[in-house]
Amino acid sequence: MRGLAVLAVTPVLAGLLSTSVASADGSSGDPIAVGSGGGVATVDADATRIGLEVLAAGGTAADAAVAAAAALGVTEPYSAGIGGGGFFVHYDAETGEVSTLDGRETAPAAMEPDSFVDPATGEALEFDRAVTSGLSVGVPGTPATWTAALERWGTLDLGEALAPAEQLAREGFAVDEEFRGQTQINEERFRAFPATADLFLPDGALPEVGSVFTNPDLADTYAELGHQGVDWLYEGELAGEIAATAADPPVDPAATIPVAPGLMTTDDLAAYEVVEREPTHVDYRGVDVYGMGPPSSGGSTVGEALNILEQFELSAKDPVQALHLYLEASRFAYADRNRYLGDPDFVDVPLEALLSDEFAAQRACLIDPDKAAVSPVPAGDPAADDVCATAPSGGADHEGPSTTHLVAADRWGDVVSYTLTIEQTGGSGITVPGRGFLLNNELTDFDFTPPPPGEPLPANAPAGGKRPRSSMAPTIVLADGEPLLALGSPGGSTIITTVLQVLVNRLDLGLSLPEAVAAPRMSQRNTEDTIAEPAFLDSELRTALEGYGHSFVPAPSTFGPQPEIGAVAALEFLDDGRVAYVAEPERRGGGSAMALDK
Repeated sequence: MRGLAVLAVTPVLAGLLSTSVASADGSSGDPIAVGSGGGVATVDADATRIGLEVLAAGGTAADAAVAAAAALGVTEPYSAGIGGGGFFVHYDAETGEVSTLDGRETAPAAMEPDSFVDPATGEALEFDRAVTSGLSVGVPGTPATWTAALERWGTLDLGEALAPAEQLAREGFAVDEEFRGQTQINEERFRAFPATADLFLPDGALPEVGSVFTNPDLADTYAELGHQGVDWLYEGELAGEIAATAADPPVDPAATIPVAPGLMTTDDLAAYEVVEREPTHVDYRGVDVYGMGPPSSGGSTVGEALNILEQFELSAKDPVQALHLYLEASRFAYADRNRYLGDPDFVDVPLEALLSDEFAAQRACLIDPDKAAVSPVPAGDPAADDVCATAPSGGADHEGPSTTHLVAADRWGDVVSYTLTIEQTGGSGITVPGRGFLLNNELTDFDFTPPPPGEPLPANAPAGGKRPRSSMAPTIVLADGEPLLALGSPGGSTIITTVLQVLVNRLDLGLSLPEAVAAPRMSQRNTEDTIAEPAFLDSELRTALEGYGHSFVPAPSTFGPQPEIGAVAALEFLDDGRVAYVAEPERRGGGSAMALDK
């Protein structure tokens, strides 16, 4: 199936493409590049350039991905960095194997199901208070992920992979509207932490657009990490600093924001391990879709929704019907996600059943091709034999909209799809003093409120050593055993619908990959209303889908004045042996794709 036919785009769909696709010359800042010798796509031109330079010097896709990710820790410090975690999906061209690394953050051993309950009130902490706290900080997994990926699939050692990002941190990068805007929305809480304010509010003010932002502390941290190795962070001096900062956040005495202490110890850091997990896998209309398994819900929920959609005919000739079914498949798959997904080392996740064709048929039988269901719909029962069986729904989620994603491929055909994060934009807001990076707030992804006495804990309840449920969905698609697509996105719980919609746009509606990425998005996550971007809200499709009973509201304005959902980086292997690398043309300020020729 390599070389998907690009069907004629209907006038309605064509009108929805809010931005024209750029020329594929691969220059800095372009969102599209095509080449035969490897390439990279990220949200940032500096990170993409660094990844490409690694490929040009003979590095592998894994080498390039780690180097680019380290650069994103410099230029996208509010979305990713060594204080966070992520999921790394890799295709090995020599073996044909898709592998995944779980570098998700882990709860300290002292965490309990009621750790997010305020003892003074008996109620769960307000979300914002939980975010900006030591209590929300999980043991970082990103540095261990980089080391594991390089040892398994790379040619560089950690120091070599970090060197370009170290230089970038020392020399600095130009502040744009996006970086200033993200700093501004965090300004109040950043001022509560002297180390954070000193770093991100130079001279006590927001960084000016066009100024050069340097981070010599992070440069020194990268240099030392490269020299001493990852044990320095998990068992050495830096481990002690991370644990102390999370356990007793250094707060400005004049700050009015209450900051709860954390539970992390050096033992928690020393115990951290990257876990190689089996990828999720579904066959969708003749291609093989691989994703990240639990504790991420990305692979399972994308996979279940695709299985549900496969019960129906989707056609570019009827995009309204196709998008109605996309929304309904998302709605029902999300009900199951919220009910069953959690850390598989702590809960029994019925993954095989959730991804079975039988269960997809059970869920599809509840979908009316001509009418939207009313949310919240109940979860399905994968163990039931009854057609259309249901079960109680699970809890809601609090995932932050930040995070970042990159894709890379090398001259040998290896592919990486990698999503990494520190959770909210700005993470916990807490900087490790003198080290130049923010700590995550990933533990707010747990369900905060324990159930009433006598009722079982939800799958995503907090526990010591447990990894919170995630929506990150780094994805690789194979056709006849060869790579076809790779993609992923930031966006909290909208990551799943973003990846799913791009796949539907490409595989079912016949859009080219750049068009599939640029097309306006909507996200239904088993809620009463579906959030959507302005270009969709102003379109004929909105009116047509409202005729099915769908209700739409604007997506939040997270990173700038325009509401937006996700920020995709993707690639596609073409018939002529080249690969197209695609980043966002506008979202998050526009991404960057670059490619080499052999």
